[in-house]
Amino acid sequence: MRTSFLFLALLPTLLHADDWPQWLGPQRDAVWREPGIVDTFPEGGPKVLWRVKIGGGYTGPAVANGRVYLMDRQVADKNSVPGNAFARGVIPGTERVLCLDAKSGAVIWEHRYDCTYTMSYSTGPRCTPLVSEGKVWTLGAEGNLLCLDAASGKVRWAHDFKSEFGAKTPMWGFAGHPLLDGQRLICLCGGPGSVAVAFDKDSGKEIWRALDAREPGYGAPTMIEAGGTKQLILWHPQAVNSLDPATGKVFWSYPWDVRFGLTVATPRQSGDLLFFSSFYTSSKCFKLDATKPEATLLWEGKSFSEKNTDTLHSLISTPFIEDGHIYGVCSYGQLRCLKLETGERVWETMAATTGGPLVRWANAFIIKHENRFFLANEQGDLIIARLSPKGYEEISRAKLLKPTTTDPRRAVVWSHPAFADKCVFMRNDEEIVCASLGK
Repeated sequence: MRTSFLFLALLPTLLHADDWPQWLGPQRDAVWREPGIVDTFPEGGPKVLWRVKIGGGYTGPAVANGRVYLMDRQVADKNSVPGNAFARGVIPGTERVLCLDAKSGAVIWEHRYDCTYTMSYSTGPRCTPLVSEGKVWTLGAEGNLLCLDAASGKVRWAHDFKSEFGAKTPMWGFAGHPLLDGQRLICLCGGPGSVAVAFDKDSGKEIWRALDAREPGYGAPTMIEAGGTKQLILWHPQAVNSLDPATGKVFWSYPWDVRFGLTVATPRQSGDLLFFSSFYTSSKCFKLDATKPEATLLWEGKSFSEKNTDTLHSLISTPFIEDGHIYGVCSYGQLRCLKLETGERVWETMAATTGGPLVRWANAFIIKHENRFFLANEQGDLIIARLSPKGYEEISRAKLLKPTTTDPRRAVVWSHPAFADKCVFMRNDEEIVCASLGK
């Protein structure tokens, strides 16, 4: 009887499965904390539980409460899509928010709305849905912000960044993953005085707006704690900014002119250091004040070239910091290790991305799990590897998707995966796949 009681008491822990309800996971730090995950892939790769056909998009899936949320794009006329992905046409079509059953892939609901695209790289929406307390918030590539009922898909409230705030569609669309901070939903918006806007998450009512810049950039709003307070980090193409998340008031700002507006990779904090990386203009590392919300530049890269790089020139991939070292993907696919305190390069390898040649914008997403990493590369491979100052040690690799997005003049998978329910959820422009990673 006692043994049975103990088993029943432990059952919720044994059956616990983690969610992945937003960009970079539950704590927005690219760490997967779920136990009971495979050490290596079985022969032939992990078991695929389901595949479901979808449309195009760079949006990563979010997983919460047994459901998968993602966005895609349905094009009205394929002949309207410019042959050159860099070109900005006028492309009629719709964006969709999809809700799937996490166990079967069955479609539970969809919400579709008209959305004419005007940006370069017009495959589909960019931002991972954000799920919390029965709501899902989505941001489309043309600036359509929605709050939907997570159970039914019913629209609770909506905003249009272009018509309401005077924002212009960025070259590569609206891409800053919204951030939830208590009652505030903080978004990268654009427009005069509204690079960042905080909305009430339940009503959609504006709480504050802040910052002027020629364009908002693409980086996700990021929350840190330093100097005895919470700080909202907003990196637009003219400056790194720290704001009071409650009011939008600027704590500190550091000028940084970033070419082509490419503020993309999410900033990373490690202790009292705050790290940024840009495709053309290298990296910067700031020292955060211990007693007040201020910062000073600790070091910066000197290269302004995408080819002749020095520290780390990230584009899509968010770097990971551990034990005083930075791991990140550079401008042509080089997975690099740097010393955090100085930016000094320790090693680099092409094994995780292209397997050999340097390729412009080649990418792999980096997710920590226990004492190793899962890397999802642009070829549709999922890799288990150890990253340390000693080097890159590949443990296991499996192909789960074929690369389909041809915007960069080659086929790629440029969508961040989700890890939840002891599974990985990955998508391309044709399908989303769920594969088991449980022991």
